[in-house]
Amino acid sequence: MLDVGKWPVFALLPPEELRLIRQACVFGSAANEALYVTVNDEVFALGTNCSGCLGLGDVQSTIEARRIDVLCGKKIVSLSYGTGPHVVIATADGEVYAWGHNGYSQLGNGTTNHGLTPALVSTNLLNKRVTEVACGSHHTIALTTDGEVYAWGYNNSGQVGSGSTANQPTPRRVSSCLQNKVVVNIACGQLCSMAVLDNGEVYGWGYNCNGQLGLGNNGNQQTPCRIAALQGITIVQVACGYAHTLAVTDEGLIYAWGANSYGQLGTGNKSNQAVPTLINMEKERMVEVAACHTSHTSAAKTQSGQVYMWGQCRVQAVAGPHLTHFSATDDVFACFATPAVTWRLLAVDGDDYLTVAQSLKREFDSPEISDLKFLVDGKYIHVHKALLKIRCEHFRDLLNETDEDSIEIHQFSYLVYRAFLEYLYTDTINLPPEDAIGLLDLATYYRETRLKRLCQETIKRGISEDNAITLLSAAVKYEARL
Repeated sequence: MLDVGKWPVFALLPPEELRLIRQACVFGSAANEALYVTVNDEVFALGTNCSGCLGLGDVQSTIEARRIDVLCGKKIVSLSYGTGPHVVIATADGEVYAWGHNGYSQLGNGTTNHGLTPALVSTNLLNKRVTEVACGSHHTIALTTDGEVYAWGYNNSGQVGSGSTANQPTPRRVSSCLQNKVVVNIACGQLCSMAVLDNGEVYGWGYNCNGQLGLGNNGNQQTPCRIAALQGITIVQVACGYAHTLAVTDEGLIYAWGANSYGQLGTGNKSNQAVPTLINMEKERMVEVAACHTSHTSAAKTQSGQVYMWGQCRVQAVAGPHLTHFSATDDVFACFATPAVTWRLLAVDGDDYLTVAQSLKREFDSPEISDLKFLVDGKYIHVHKALLKIRCEHFRDLLNETDEDSIEIHQFSYLVYRAFLEYLYTDTINLPPEDAIGLLDLATYYRETRLKRLCQETIKRGISEDNAITLLSAAVKYEARL
């Protein structure tokens, strides 16, 4: 199961639907639109549907997921979205579909008519297999299996690389300096485009007033230009923010350039950099950089799986790489970016290794292999007897005395009892202070000292003028230290 729980828009889905998600993308000006693919390769959408970006054939908002029939069974391999807004995907067959806002021909169909359903982008791409797509605010670029780049849409700053500033109504091969070269990775800022070659060279074109092309100047570039300052350095991946660029080398080093008013370059200051600048990561070997053209947030992942973040993190400007407790760069954008959208298509990696803790967390309240369920307030919570015996003295005694596979609980609410059982799986509690009072009662009843302490900390952090009396009386009742 893909854990999409950090994105609020998915709170609208029932748990049984969440368990089926294999790929997902969250977008929109308030991170309130989402597409997802299920294990059966069905594609669904929900949210506000700005400019028809849900691809459902209308502009109606929906809090219930609706199926995008034309995409079902297509096997999406790459997805990107622009702030126009428009959405573009590449399928396993190498086809490109686009829909949404089209005022600048960013859908590549030769018109400026908005698209309410996914439409095949065919001009100049019919005999090509596209493996990756990337969108700026109102332009799109695509990478083929031959290492060619095609671009279309808004071109006020040269971001489609055609040598002019005329908008490009259909896909056009980006050639010039890229002729006879093999591109392996692409990325877009708001108004610029970047490409990494198979030999590690990086080319940029489009808007450059913040130095985001890394060319040492602030002039816009209407055709691809190689970043000379990276001569002799082999880049393996680039990521573009709103107006800054990150790159990781084959040796695990990070370079950054462009806008820096939020510290998004990670240099420790807020000065823009027009040339690639090496970022100090304390000898950690980096394997991935992350940024999104909708925000000024940066993230990176180390070889050992640690995740760092910097730049605009909610309302704070973090000027240097900050170690987080996250296990994926995606989590940084879910919790700290503004808007909190995905920087890439989220996907279940078949080779992903799960720790014991992650595996246990995934199986909590999952009916597939559970052997015990609690009935609380008319709702079931699915658990595993062995884990409960290992984690809690109360359950060790109780379950040694009974072979029941269903137990009804009356003295605690569903919310509190579920939080207790989830704590046994995750070692954490996730309740507002007012509800933590009930869990404190349970912890006292079951003599769970550590849980009691966590409840006390949660309640203490949540004390305000409005709830102080309620929380204080609860503290006295349960002999808690607040």
